[in-house]
Amino acid sequence: MVAELRDRGVGFTSLHENLDTTTPGGRLVFHVFAALAEFIRELIVIGTNEGLAAARARGRVGGRPSVPTEKVIRAARDLLPDPGRSITSIAKLLGISPGTLYNHSPDLRELRAGAVPRQPEAPWKQADLSQINLTGISCTPTTHTKMRWRRGLPGRCAPGR
Repeated sequence: MVAELRDRGVGFTSLHENLDTTTPGGRLVFHVFAALAEFIRELIVIGTNEGLAAARARGRVGGRPSVPTEKVIRAARDLLPDPGRSITSIAKLLGISPGTLYNHSPDLRELRAGAVPRQPEAPWKQADLSQINLTGISCTPTTHTKMRWRRGLPGRCAPGR
């Protein structure tokens, strides 16, 4: 690359190191620096390869962790039909991410659909939630509050409060 630039009449001048590739002395220093940089890079590569070989000899394996084993996937498939467990809780229990669980169980939605239906909802959950008046508290629930009620979580104007 430097030779191509030189053929086109382009030179490199460094203001800090007083290096000028338009002169023979500047080209010599530039090539010496380039040779030293290449030498140091090769030493680093050799040292890295020797270190990896020594680690392998001690039983250490580097790199990205492997994907879940067949045993973990089988355990996940056994837990998926249980309606009391969420995908996230199953993944945490098995030490994998929910995304990994989705990626390695293509029929995950069918397994979840085959689950036993949950217990019937409480009557207050089936009622019209647009206006609720309980023990003198009157409120118009927000969508967030309605979603909390559907999940069985207490809300700001939750029934029974």
